[in-house]
Amino acid sequence: MTRRPATTQGGHTTDPMSAADRIHRVFGRFISAGYVFYLLFVVPTAVSQAHLTAWWWLPTALLAIFGTGIALGVATFLSDVRWVGRLAAANAVAFLVAAVLWFPAWTGEVSTNTAWQALFPGVAGLSAAAAWRPRTALAYLTVVVLVVQTTNYLLVNTTTGYRFVPELAFALMFCGVFAAAAIVAFRTGDVLDSTVAATEKSVVAAAAAAARTVERERFDALVHDRVMSTLLASGRGASDGPVAAQARRALEMFDSLRRGDDTESSFDADRVAAQFRSAASEVDEDVEFTTTTSADAGPHYPVDVIRAVGAALAEAVRNSVRHAGPGTQRAVHVDLGSGSVRVVVRDDGHGFDPAQIDPYRMGIRASIHGRMRGLAGGDSQITSGPGGTTVTLLWCDPAERRAP
Repeated sequence: MTRRPATTQGGHTTDPMSAADRIHRVFGRFISAGYVFYLLFVVPTAVSQAHLTAWWWLPTALLAIFGTGIALGVATFLSDVRWVGRLAAANAVAFLVAAVLWFPAWTGEVSTNTAWQALFPGVAGLSAAAAWRPRTALAYLTVVVLVVQTTNYLLVNTTTGYRFVPELAFALMFCGVFAAAAIVAFRTGDVLDSTVAATEKSVVAAAAAAARTVERERFDALVHDRVMSTLLASGRGASDGPVAAQARRALEMFDSLRRGDDTESSFDADRVAAQFRSAASEVDEDVEFTTTTSADAGPHYPVDVIRAVGAALAEAVRNSVRHAGPGTQRAVHVDLGSGSVRVVVRDDGHGFDPAQIDPYRMGIRASIHGRMRGLAGGDSQITSGPGGTTVTLLWCDPAERRAP
């Protein structure tokens, strides 16, 4: 079962369940509630039938069946959702074992009432569906219904003329409907999780395509600035010395690109500010943009980091334009420190509750949190309320963190 990051009120991060995990928790509570109901319903009947079995069977069966059923409900509140499947399996096994042990515990005395454990095999079938694969769960349900119907036949046939085959068929169909519904629900959760994973991959691929586009634009700009300007200078009859030097610099830059050690492996503070300003103004021309550069700010900021932060910045401004409401004022402030970048995007819109955002929305999840947390030393936070929204993008060079 996969787990995915999300953001809650105040910018704190959580590790929420996948869709399949959520469905398992809901069904676990539903199954446990069913056991609580049947416990209250069948105890009088079970006590009245105590003389039909050995003294040890009734307390053992009640504890095994209802104890594990209630424990299943408790497990749904644990942080590790795997306990839901474990307790569901334990409950299914406990019910079947208790039902089978009835036969050696039976005194041979008959009754006019059916056995109490035959009243709710479908609940055990739901536990099996929550614990095992569909085929195993359906096979389990068939076996457990057959066992309890055989119990009823032995117990009441001589007094009521119990019709075994019709009762068995009805019980299988009745319980099978609920088990099938549970299986479909679990399958839906799995499909949703796989769809979300595929969507995330598509978003990452789109981001990579955007990065390639940026690289192509950079290459086009290089061709214009270096090659075309050199050719124009040569065509205007400029002196050979400057033209040759200009051509030599262009060739050196293309060689560095070919080797992968081009000079733009990092940006200085001015270039970083220009990059961020461009990213914000392309989305909203009226955004207020300010920059603070500390005295100890280093001269080099990794290009891949700055481009990722710039893309996340653009997405934050874009989300504000789309959702903050008309007349909203937006501001971007950039703090550049020694091996660190902090970008704060604020607006005065109507805000939202980050905890209520659909965890499968890709705008915040992939384009902001995904980009930032994909960087070594990167992080992001979102706070929002009626007074507006603040998106904070953080990056700190891991090497700076390790430095004494």
